Amino acid sequence: MTLKFVAALAVSLATIAFQARADVIKVGVIAPMSGPFSAVGQTWEGATQAYQKLNGTTVGGHTIEVIYRDLPEINPAQAKALAQELIVKEGAQYIAGLYFTPDTLAVAALAQEAKVPVVIFNASTSSLLDKSDFLLRTSYTLPQMAVPVAKYALEKNVRNVVTLVSDFGPGLDAEKAFTTAFVGGGGKLLEAIRAPLKTTDFGPLMQRVKALKPDALYVFAPGGPATYAMVKAYNEAGLRTAGVRFLGTAETDEDQLRAIGPDLLGIETGMFYSATHNSALNNAVIKALGEVAPKAIPTVQLANAYDGLHVIYHMVKATDGKRDGAKALASAKGHSWESPRGPVKIDPASREFVQNVYMRVVEKDPAGRYVNREFRTFEMQPDYGRTQNASK
Repeated sequence: MTLKFVAALAVSLATIAFQARADVIKVGVIAPMSGPFSAVGQTWEGATQAYQKLNGTTVGGHTIEVIYRDLPEINPAQAKALAQELIVKEGAQYIAGLYFTPDTLAVAALAQEAKVPVVIFNASTSSLLDKSDFLLRTSYTLPQMAVPVAKYALEKNVRNVVTLVSDFGPGLDAEKAFTTAFVGGGGKLLEAIRAPLKTTDFGPLMQRVKALKPDALYVFAPGGPATYAMVKAYNEAGLRTAGVRFLGTAETDEDQLRAIGPDLLGIETGMFYSATHNSALNNAVIKALGEVAPKAIPTVQLANAYDGLHVIYHMVKATDGKRDGAKALASAKGHSWESPRGPVKIDPASREFVQNVYMRVVEKDPAGRYVNREFRTFEMQPDYGRTQNASK
């Protein structure tokens, strides 16, 4: 079955099946609802429910129905099959979610052929949006986070670093962007270490880091078991007591805080969101999340999915609910709004998110909870993966 045939079939079936229900717009979300990353899927589902609690289930007279398909781990073939099922069998007008880059790459060609907008909630490789005109992202790219972290390290007189990243697209993006900015600002890279994606024993790698005696270790791990193992190995190797700073991005997200706790105290990360972000909107969203999905954790994934649904509502309104992927994407370009994370904008040329990056440090709040306290803001950062000089 060719992609063109799938696209044509999708449109014809959707037209026939939904003529009687033209005001129902289906959004298909591909998410890890089970398995090691199930907390992400639960937060995405809770975020969409919180958005609809605060903003309603209709926009421009059209009812928005969100349906989910489970993709527990990286599986590009299954991701493509689920997207086809959502478009052809369910008549989904928009696809969203997608945690991992390889899965998103598998869906990109289908989106291009079927002209179905895909709103990425997480996958963060910088080059992803080049793969289809119908992709946009409400998360981030690793270069967007890594460059501010490098700038912060230089501000703190960190002279040399070792980088340790998971060996796949986002990790390589993070390594390149951090190193370019750090070395370009006068710092020195002692060694770049890449760990296989499913590494769970970081002990030998941390011993290598310790032997190099850097001022700081810059890391990227994909979350879940890998992050837990990396932080544990960092502490057990004595790097914290040796004064080696741990610098990262999402390694201290709120799900990690709950699972790891005291081992994260004092760790510094650069990211676009913290549950403690002080704004009326963020407070309202977290309150709504607690009411509709008490088990969901308010991580960065809350902001990703909440903003993703906001963009979909915006596109539905701009197209008056019609199937017009090109018009929908055109309406999103340049769109700006206030997010739970702060001010955001979709770059009109790249379709990437432009957003604040906050340096955060793990502390214990008066209630005894481990939290990320934002203490330094790098305002409205672009995707540095698309710039020639990441140090600017």
